[in-house]
Order: sequence, then structure tokens, then C-alpha cells
Amino acid sequence: MCYDTDEETAQTLRRVPAQRDYDILLVDDGSTDGTADLLRHCGMPSVRHERNRGLGAALRTGIARAIEEGYEAVVVLAGNGKDDPAEIPRFLEALAAGWDYVQGSRFRTGGCHRNLPFARNLLVRAHCVLVRLLTGFPATDAVNGFRGYRLALFRDDRIDVGQPWLDRYEFESYLHCKVLTLGYRVTEVPVSKTYPLGRRGPRYSHIRPVVDWWRILRPWLLLTLRLRR
Repeated sequence: MCYDTDEETAQTLRRVPAQRDYDILLVDDGSTDGTADLLRHCGMPSVRHERNRGLGAALRTGIARAIEEGYEAVVVLAGNGKDDPAEIPRFLEALAAGWDYVQGSRFRTGGCHRNLPFARNLLVRAHCVLVRLLTGFPATDAVNGFRGYRLALFRDDRIDVGQPWLDRYEFESYLHCKVLTLGYRVTEVPVSKTYPLGRRGPRYSHIRPVVDWWRILRPWLLLTLRLRR
């Protein structure tokens, strides 16, 4: 998933193994920099939103394409240089072992994080405490966007990712809450997460303080109170 991160996306694509036993689809969420041109000429299949619609909408587009083409599972990662494509097989192995939803964790044994800002570290860990309290699942990293999904999840009528309020950061939290509370088989795998050293603004993170952290927390509140389905 990419949005206005041409330099970081180029770096991510260079790390994709030349020899691999899985297919790749690149989703550009309406970038206005050089990202669209990069994806168009990188030799991998891609799909583009003509305008920025949000992370949830981009994930929905990629998942819909995978379902349409008959795949059984997908692994999702950001194209902003923070995730390492070489770690994709960890998710595929867990999915092949029977897990329905695989969460990448920088805090599990074998995982790591680099240049993680102190405030972000506190927020991520506090969010994990919330997830543990609400679901009983021993979460160590519940906001890391490096994830694997069995596509059968999206055929469950109790999971409706097509709702318009899930177009942005709500999507991932909504799905995370649903799979944990509906009894699906969920596990974590260790991954690395690298934040750009000394960078700020969109190149550092598109997540805005307060506004987008509320978007991340909102599904947990609304679903717990049964104000959304």
C-alpha cells in the first residue's frame, strides 16, 4: 500500500526477493508525487486510486482483487520503507499452518524496531493493553500494518469491511477486533519495523496525532458498545 512515498517505496521494492513463491499486487492510494510512475514502470502489477481515499479503501481494493483472482490469503505491508518484504514468508507459513489472521509484531521475540519515537512506543503499548483487556488475547503489537489474512474472513456475514466509515485507519482496528471477538484463529509473528531517522511529516508517518489515533481506537469503542456492526 503506497501513498506519496516514492523514495521509500522504491527502497521497499528493491528489497522484494527476486525468487519468491507468491505473487505481488501494488496499490497506490492516489499519490501526487512520483509513486504512480514508479509503480507503473516497476514490472509488478499495480492498481491506482485516482484520488486519496484512505488506508482502509486501499486495503479493500487489494483484498477485492485477490478474492476476484481466486487467492486464498493475502499478506499486507506498507510501501513506506518501514516493513521488510523479506519477512513475508513468516506470514505465509503461519497461514499455511491454519491461522486465519496473522499479526506482525515488532515486540515479540525475534522482532525488532529501529528509531521508534518514544511517544509512539507508549501509544502502541497502551493500545496493546486495551486489546488484551477487551479480548483476552495476549497482544504485543496491535497497530502494526504488516499482517496476513485468510480471505475466507471476508465471506463471513458478521464482518462487513465495505462500510464507508472504514475507509481510513478504522479498517485495520475493525478487522482486528472482529477476528478476536468472533473466535478466529489469531497469532503473531515477529517482524522488524524501521522508522526513518531524523525525518518528520508525511515521510515519517501519515498518521496524524489525535485525529488518526482516534480513528484507530474508534472501532474498539463502537463495536464494544454495539453501536456499529
